[in-house]
Amino acid sequence: MKKLIGTLIIAIISFAAYAQKPTKSVKIVNQTAEIACGECQFKMKGKDCELAIRIDGKSYFVDGKGIDDFGDAHGKHGFCNAISKAEVTGEIVNNRFKAKTITLLPVKKG
Repeated sequence: MKKLIGTLIIAIISFAAYAQKPTKSVKIVNQTAEIACGECQFKMKGKDCELAIRIDGKSYFVDGKGIDDFGDAHGKHGFCNAISKAEVTGEIVNNRFKAKTITLLPVKKG
């Protein structure tokens, strides 16, 4: 019985230690990224139209800024209909981009 209780205590402590493992984060500072609707333009799985960025070919949903914060997402040049460029600063945590700043870059005409 003592062995069983000891094993259970060790298992609980191990589980608690694993559950509190720090998450890896990557800081992004003034990096140019593509920005658009994650579902409509980047083909990400989600529940609704949601703002996302793509850095180095990998897409991340954005926390801290909304898809309509930059105008009508469903307008002619909105994020659901077009991919734009932006300069972003923030942090990637648990495969989501925690936005500090997002500055849309002017569209190059040519």
